[in-house]
Amino acid sequence: MTTWLFDLGNTRLKCAPLEPDGSVGEVRAIAHDDADGWLDALPAGAVACIASVAAPERRVALLDALCARFQRLHRVHTETALGPLRIAYAEPAHLGVDRFLAMLGLCGSTPALVVGVGTALTIDLLDGAGRHRGGRIAPSPQLMREALHARAVQLPLAGGDYAEFADDTHHALASGCDGAALALVERSLHVAQALLGATPLLHLHGGGAAALRSRLPAHTWAPDAVLQGLARWHALRIA
Repeated sequence: MTTWLFDLGNTRLKCAPLEPDGSVGEVRAIAHDDADGWLDALPAGAVACIASVAAPERRVALLDALCARFQRLHRVHTETALGPLRIAYAEPAHLGVDRFLAMLGLCGSTPALVVGVGTALTIDLLDGAGRHRGGRIAPSPQLMREALHARAVQLPLAGGDYAEFADDTHHALASGCDGAALALVERSLHVAQALLGATPLLHLHGGGAAALRSRLPAHTWAPDAVLQGLARWHALRIA
Protein backbone atom coordinates (compact mmCIF):
# COMPACT_ATOMS: atom_id res chain seq x y z
CA MET A 1 0.00 0.00 0.00
CA THR A 2 1.71 3.18 -1.21
CA THR A 3 1.83 6.03 1.31
CA TRP A 4 2.85 9.59 0.41
CA LEU A 5 3.81 12.47 2.67
CA PHE A 6 2.79 16.06 1.82
CA ASP A 7 4.17 19.27 3.32
CA LEU A 8 2.22 22.28 1.99
CA GLY A 9 3.98 25.55 2.79
CA ASN A 10 3.34 29.14 1.83
CA THR A 11 5.34 29.01 -1.40
CA ARG A 12 5.69 25.37 -2.39
CA LEU A 13 4.52 21.81 -1.83
CA LYS A 14 7.04 19.14 -0.88
CA CYS A 15 6.07 15.50 -1.12
CA ALA A 16 7.77 12.13 -0.92
CA PRO A 17 6.82 8.47 -0.76
CA LEU A 18 7.14 6.68 2.55
CA GLU A 19 9.60 3.82 2.09
CA PRO A 20 8.84 0.33 3.48
CA ASP A 21 11.47 0.85 6.21
CA GLY A 22 9.71 4.04 7.37
CA SER A 23 12.21 6.46 5.83
CA VAL A 24 11.44 9.35 3.49
CA GLY A 25 11.88 8.58 -0.19
CA GLU A 26 12.88 10.89 -3.02
CA VAL A 27 11.49 14.37 -2.36
CA ARG A 28 9.64 16.39 -4.98
CA ALA A 29 9.21 20.17 -4.65
CA ILE A 30 6.33 21.79 -6.53
CA ALA A 31 5.97 25.57 -6.61
CA HIS A 32 2.39 26.76 -6.34
CA ASP A 33 0.92 30.04 -7.51
CA ASP A 34 -2.54 31.36 -8.37
CA ALA A 35 -2.93 28.87 -11.22
CA ASP A 36 -4.08 25.29 -10.68
CA GLY A 37 -1.36 23.67 -12.80
CA TRP A 38 0.64 22.65 -9.74
CA LEU A 39 -2.11 20.18 -8.84
CA ASP A 40 -1.51 18.27 -12.09
CA ALA A 41 1.91 17.18 -10.83
CA LEU A 42 0.55 15.39 -7.76
CA PRO A 43 1.29 11.67 -7.35
CA ALA A 44 -1.30 8.99 -6.64
CA GLY A 45 -1.35 6.18 -4.11
CA ALA A 46 -3.30 4.55 -1.29
CA VAL A 47 -2.65 6.77 1.75
CA ALA A 48 -1.75 10.48 1.95
CA CYS A 49 -0.51 12.18 5.13
CA ILE A 50 -0.80 15.96 4.86
CA ALA A 51 0.58 18.87 6.86
CA SER A 52 -0.33 22.39 5.78
CA VAL A 53 0.47 25.92 6.91
CA ALA A 54 -0.77 27.43 3.63
CA ALA A 55 -3.81 29.64 3.13
CA PRO A 56 -7.15 27.81 3.54
CA GLU A 57 -8.07 28.02 -0.15
CA ARG A 58 -4.78 26.43 -1.20
CA ARG A 59 -5.11 23.72 1.44
CA VAL A 60 -8.66 22.92 0.28
CA ALA A 61 -7.50 22.76 -3.34
CA LEU A 62 -4.80 20.25 -2.38
CA LEU A 63 -7.17 18.11 -0.32
CA ASP A 64 -9.77 18.07 -3.12
CA ALA A 65 -7.13 17.00 -5.64
CA LEU A 66 -5.77 14.28 -3.34
CA CYS A 67 -9.26 12.88 -2.75
CA ALA A 68 -9.31 11.86 -6.41
CA ARG A 69 -5.86 10.24 -6.22
CA PHE A 70 -5.79 8.46 -2.84
CA GLN A 71 -8.01 6.04 -0.97
CA ARG A 72 -7.40 7.61 2.46
CA LEU A 73 -6.27 11.05 3.60
CA HIS A 74 -4.85 11.89 7.04
CA ARG A 75 -4.52 15.59 7.81
CA VAL A 76 -1.97 16.05 10.58
CA HIS A 77 -2.47 18.51 13.44
CA THR A 78 -0.25 19.62 16.30
CA GLU A 79 -0.61 17.46 19.41
CA THR A 80 0.27 18.13 23.04
CA ALA A 81 2.40 14.98 23.17
CA LEU A 82 3.49 12.36 20.69
CA GLY A 83 6.29 9.84 21.06
CA PRO A 84 9.09 11.50 23.01
CA LEU A 85 7.89 15.04 22.20
CA ARG A 86 6.00 17.20 24.72
CA ILE A 87 5.21 20.68 23.47
CA ALA A 88 5.36 23.79 25.66
CA TYR A 89 2.21 25.43 24.29
CA ALA A 90 -0.94 25.17 26.42
CA GLU A 91 -3.02 25.40 23.23
CA PRO A 92 -1.64 22.96 20.62
CA ALA A 93 -3.48 24.73 17.80
CA HIS A 94 -1.33 27.82 18.42
CA LEU A 95 1.85 25.92 17.43
CA GLY A 96 2.25 25.57 13.67
CA VAL A 97 2.12 21.96 12.49
CA ASP A 98 5.35 22.51 10.54
CA ARG A 99 7.18 23.39 13.77
CA PHE A 100 5.56 20.45 15.56
CA LEU A 101 6.58 17.98 12.87
CA ALA A 102 10.11 19.35 12.50
CA MET A 103 10.61 18.86 16.24
CA LEU A 104 9.03 15.40 16.13
CA GLY A 105 11.32 14.37 13.28
CA LEU A 106 14.47 15.67 14.97
CA CYS A 107 13.62 14.91 18.61
CA GLY A 108 16.15 12.62 20.30
CA SER A 109 18.02 12.11 23.54
CA THR A 110 20.20 15.21 23.08
CA PRO A 111 19.12 18.85 23.57
CA ALA A 112 18.39 20.48 20.22
CA LEU A 113 17.68 23.89 18.76
CA VAL A 114 15.49 23.49 15.67
CA VAL A 115 15.67 26.47 13.29
CA GLY A 116 13.43 26.80 10.24
CA VAL A 117 13.86 29.53 7.65
CA GLY A 118 10.90 29.93 5.33
CA THR A 119 8.46 32.81 5.16
CA ALA A 120 9.15 33.13 8.87
CA LEU A 121 12.22 32.33 10.93
CA THR A 122 11.24 29.87 13.67
CA ILE A 123 13.37 28.66 16.57
CA ASP A 124 12.36 25.89 18.98
CA LEU A 125 14.30 24.42 21.89
CA LEU A 126 14.10 20.77 22.95
CA ASP A 127 15.76 19.34 26.04
CA GLY A 128 17.24 15.85 26.19
CA ALA A 129 13.97 14.35 27.43
CA GLY A 130 11.99 15.59 24.41
CA ARG A 131 10.35 18.49 26.24
CA HIS A 132 9.78 21.59 24.15
CA ARG A 133 11.03 24.57 26.14
CA GLY A 134 9.37 27.12 23.83
CA GLY A 135 10.49 29.08 20.82
CA ARG A 136 10.61 32.27 18.80
CA ILE A 137 9.07 33.53 15.55
CA ALA A 138 10.51 36.37 13.47
CA PRO A 139 10.43 37.47 9.83
CA SER A 140 12.86 35.59 7.63
CA PRO A 141 15.59 37.65 5.90
CA GLN A 142 13.61 37.54 2.65
CA LEU A 143 10.44 38.73 4.36
CA MET A 144 12.41 41.57 5.96
CA ARG A 145 13.57 42.64 2.50
CA GLU A 146 10.03 42.48 1.15
CA ALA A 147 8.64 44.51 4.08
CA LEU A 148 11.29 47.21 3.67
CA HIS A 149 10.72 47.40 -0.07
CA ALA A 150 6.95 47.66 0.43
CA ARG A 151 7.38 50.69 2.69
CA ALA A 152 10.31 52.24 0.81
CA VAL A 153 10.35 51.19 -2.85
CA GLN A 154 13.76 52.75 -3.41
CA LEU A 155 15.26 49.99 -1.27
CA PRO A 156 16.06 47.03 -3.56
CA LEU A 157 14.07 43.85 -3.06
CA ALA A 158 17.02 41.55 -3.69
CA GLY A 159 20.76 41.54 -4.27
CA GLY A 160 23.82 42.40 -2.28
CA ASP A 161 26.46 40.41 -0.45
CA TYR A 162 26.91 39.93 3.26
CA ALA A 163 29.55 42.06 4.98
CA GLU A 164 30.05 42.95 8.62
CA PHE A 165 30.06 46.64 7.65
CA ALA A 166 28.77 47.15 4.11
CA ASP A 167 29.77 49.94 1.74
CA ASP A 168 26.65 49.93 -0.47
CA THR A 169 22.89 49.87 0.17
CA HIS A 170 22.42 46.52 -1.57
CA HIS A 171 25.11 44.96 0.60
CA ALA A 172 23.87 46.74 3.73
CA LEU A 173 20.37 45.31 3.26
CA ALA A 174 21.66 41.79 2.73
CA SER A 175 23.97 42.15 5.71
CA GLY A 176 21.33 43.63 8.00
CA CYS A 177 18.58 41.15 7.22
CA ASP A 178 20.82 38.08 7.24
CA GLY A 179 22.64 39.46 10.28
CA ALA A 180 19.40 39.86 12.23
CA ALA A 181 18.58 36.19 11.65
CA LEU A 182 22.10 35.07 12.55
CA ALA A 183 22.06 37.12 15.74
CA LEU A 184 18.72 35.65 16.83
CA VAL A 185 19.98 32.09 16.31
CA GLU A 186 23.26 32.83 18.12
CA ARG A 187 21.40 34.50 21.01
CA SER A 188 19.07 31.50 21.26
CA LEU A 189 22.00 29.10 21.39
CA HIS A 190 23.63 31.15 24.13
CA VAL A 191 20.49 31.30 26.28
CA ALA A 192 19.70 27.63 25.64
CA GLN A 193 23.12 26.62 26.92
CA ALA A 194 22.60 28.62 30.10
CA LEU A 195 19.11 27.14 30.58
CA LEU A 196 19.98 23.50 29.95
CA GLY A 197 23.60 23.43 31.10
CA ALA A 198 24.68 21.99 27.75
CA THR A 199 25.04 23.32 24.22
CA PRO A 200 22.14 22.00 22.12
CA LEU A 201 22.63 20.51 18.70
CA LEU A 202 21.67 23.05 16.05
CA HIS A 203 19.36 21.70 13.34
CA LEU A 204 18.65 23.88 10.31
CA HIS A 205 15.91 23.47 7.72
CA GLY A 206 13.82 25.53 5.30
CA GLY A 207 14.15 27.00 1.83
CA GLY A 208 15.71 30.25 3.06
CA ALA A 209 18.37 28.65 5.25
CA ALA A 210 21.10 28.16 2.65
CA ALA A 211 22.26 31.80 2.77
CA LEU A 212 22.86 31.56 6.53
CA ARG A 213 24.62 28.21 6.78
CA SER A 214 28.21 29.34 6.19
CA ARG A 215 28.01 31.88 9.03
CA LEU A 216 26.36 29.70 11.65
CA PRO A 217 28.10 27.47 14.20
CA ALA A 218 28.37 23.73 13.52
CA HIS A 219 24.95 22.33 12.67
CA THR A 220 23.08 19.52 10.97
CA TRP A 221 21.31 20.29 7.72
CA ALA A 222 17.81 18.78 7.68
CA PRO A 223 16.08 20.20 4.58
CA ASP A 224 13.22 17.70 4.82
CA ALA A 225 12.63 17.95 8.58
CA VAL A 226 8.84 18.31 8.21
CA LEU A 227 8.62 15.25 5.97
CA GLN A 228 10.78 13.33 8.46
CA GLY A 229 8.30 14.37 11.13
CA LEU A 230 5.42 13.14 8.97
CA ALA A 231 7.15 9.79 8.60
CA ARG A 232 7.54 9.54 12.37
CA TRP A 233 3.92 10.64 12.87
CA HIS A 234 2.82 7.84 10.52
CA ALA A 235 4.87 5.30 12.47
CA LEU A 236 3.32 6.42 15.76
CA ARG A 237 -0.27 7.01 14.66
CA ILE A 238 -0.97 4.83 11.59
CA ALA A 239 1.51 1.98 11.24
